[in-house]
Amino acid sequence: MAGCFFLNAVFYASLVPRLPELRDGLGIGNATLGIAIAALPLGSFLAAPLSSVLLRRFGSASTACSGLVLLALALCAAVSAPSWPLLAVAFFCAGIVDALVDVAQNAHGLRVQRAYGRSILNSFHGLWSVGAAAGAGWGSAAAALAVPLVSQVWLSAALFVVVALLLQRWMLPGPDRPAAQRPSGEPGEPGEDHEHGEHGEPSGASTGRSRVVVVLLALGLIAACGSVVEDAGSSWSAIYLRDELSTSAGVAGSGYLALMVAMTVARLTGDRVVDRYGQRRVARAGGAVTAAGMALALAWPSVPSTLLGFALAGAGVATLIPAAFHAADELPGLPHGLGLSLVNWAMRVGFLLSPPVIGFIADSTSVRTGLVATVVAGLATVVLGRFLAPRPAR
Repeated sequence: MAGCFFLNAVFYASLVPRLPELRDGLGIGNATLGIAIAALPLGSFLAAPLSSVLLRRFGSASTACSGLVLLALALCAAVSAPSWPLLAVAFFCAGIVDALVDVAQNAHGLRVQRAYGRSILNSFHGLWSVGAAAGAGWGSAAAALAVPLVSQVWLSAALFVVVALLLQRWMLPGPDRPAAQRPSGEPGEPGEDHEHGEHGEPSGASTGRSRVVVVLLALGLIAACGSVVEDAGSSWSAIYLRDELSTSAGVAGSGYLALMVAMTVARLTGDRVVDRYGQRRVARAGGAVTAAGMALALAWPSVPSTLLGFALAGAGVATLIPAAFHAADELPGLPHGLGLSLVNWAMRVGFLLSPPVIGFIADSTSVRTGLVATVVAGLATVVLGRFLAPRPAR
């Protein structure tokens, strides 16, 4: 299971430090590149609702591993595209496959977590961050060594496709847990308050449905805040460092690398922190750290402050998406997996809107101004964190 999260991150992350080269090679501007990149979350946005159908038909293990192979091929097509419309088409296809892989690997991860008996989903996402950091490091090294972009991506794909095909052997056998429903009035985990749900809301039949809708919307917004910060690091950190801080191609990828390294450490230790302090406190503190770190970096722009700002942002949002996924999957009154799919779908809105919005702001003013969106996302997390569980997991 850990290998799926790792590979899912490596494929795209190795391309991130070389987005300026991809832009310059096609002769396009920041806004046009942002539109092309936005095709990836657009594909994910449209495909995410279909994930539950594939999970029921093929199972989470098969869907995740087969999707990784298709994802590698789609990104190979992207770097080989001769024009930006074809680049957008390739990113769109990659987004479709990425959504299916993401839902499948999280569904399988939650299945493993239930069998394991305690929270481990943050660690799986931590291994995703390890993969992202490894991919960003590989992409930065390839850029510094002047390895052709197409050669780099095709070589990576050939290696990781073989690994992806082997991973399914070590995943849980048999069908996934049936989509069992838990009525809104049914008690949750042992020791949970029977009068109030995990989120501290009344669970009466007359208000339960509307409460679930509100909480689902809030959880989707929390995940979207995390996606805005992650996308700012993946899509714009290299361009910001290279264009506005005049760094070399090798250094340009260090912003995303700093974000991913900090996120990796925070996620690998996040399960123990969440178990001790609860999702609500951790999320709100993380939002404040994100807003403060990026505000500092943008107010006093330099390479060291930028790297520090992205590192603090990575640590701040590390547990947001896993927390939203877990909370959605545990909502009472929903079929198993439905809450996860809906929040994953809502999260894609952040990935969909962030690239073109920041791109247009960058062309109108500067990338520095566009990155203020990360500060806004951090502050929004402080407010929305109230919808997460106030008590530590048991």
